[in-house]
Amino acid sequence: MKSIATITAFLVIFFSPLKAEERDGLPYLLTDVIDTTNVKTLGLTMAAETKTITIFCPSDTTHHYANGVVMTAFKGTLYCMWQSSLTDEDAPETCVMMSKSVDVGMSWTRPELLASATDSSYCTSGGWISTEETLTAFINVWPKHIQPVGGYTYYMISKDGEAWSDPEPVMMADGQPMAGVIEQDPYPLPNGRVVGAAHFQLGLHVNPIFTDDPTGRSGWQKAEFNGHDKGKQSQELEPSLYQQQDGTLVMMFRDQNSSYLKMASLSHDGGKTWTEPIVTNIPDARMKQSAGNLPDGTAYLVGCPTGSKRRYPLVALISDDGIRFDNAILLRAGGSDLQPQRYPGKAKTIGYSYPKSMVYNDKLYVCYSTNKEEVECTIISIK
Repeated sequence: MKSIATITAFLVIFFSPLKAEERDGLPYLLTDVIDTTNVKTLGLTMAAETKTITIFCPSDTTHHYANGVVMTAFKGTLYCMWQSSLTDEDAPETCVMMSKSVDVGMSWTRPELLASATDSSYCTSGGWISTEETLTAFINVWPKHIQPVGGYTYYMISKDGEAWSDPEPVMMADGQPMAGVIEQDPYPLPNGRVVGAAHFQLGLHVNPIFTDDPTGRSGWQKAEFNGHDKGKQSQELEPSLYQQQDGTLVMMFRDQNSSYLKMASLSHDGGKTWTEPIVTNIPDARMKQSAGNLPDGTAYLVGCPTGSKRRYPLVALISDDGIRFDNAILLRAGGSDLQPQRYPGKAKTIGYSYPKSMVYNDKLYVCYSTNKEEVECTIISIK
């Protein structure tokens, strides 16, 4: 006979109000997947063949701040970019650095400057789009005179990953420069469309965007989207997206209302229109996140589902259908797995910040900043 506790757990999982979310196709997390009282691991274990590589480690002669790490693959080489500054977050000298790997991420070149600050603006990492012939690097430029704080998106292109064009503005479909900073992981669809998001002026108001230019340099359009305005910014920020089995796109957001839960919005027409974003039951650390799909369509959400400000452990939540997240794996733990911070600085949060991810050669690559100073990547075999 089943115990009362077992029956109660069954009722919570299968007869809770979250079934309404399931009917609407909105993602939800089963209640027994993680244990938020376990601050080091959330009760999870690492997958076999998990390896963590350090791409950049600060020293007394280097910059001490790093964040916004994002990676791509192009013609057999891996590329990683991040924002870098002497000590503090979003300092006037903030620039974009880049490193490369020719051995599937096991070793990395000494960081080199990709885009530099100017007297009137600083810049941060905007991510990549890689096609067979062209690697596009997006650079988010933040002019000092704009208030409330906002910026523009520029691009640089390369045919070989060595020589880069001068920065030029990313263009909207109406021929105007994108008056916003692009989110770092635009999502290519099988039909060639690219779907993503940008935070538009004045301030930082997120809106899904799409283009049929596979390089992402032009043709961007704002999707129909009803976000929640908080004045200088929207309630929804820093999204990432994945696809469900039926082709529905799901965009997950950080909630600036400090629910410490992820928000979600759906698109059934390839990113042209989106449902009103709502708060899900999926815990979050109110941070940038990463979502995506494995080659078999499995959906994943990478972040720190702590339900608090604590940015550890780093976890991948997993769902076969992109709705019911019923599994999870540990990527990085707290405790002894989290190295001490080496240098102090403004807004240098302890833990694993702002992960982004990609699938390459049957492996999931998750890159992030540890303690906002070390650039690291955890590699998991998909099998």
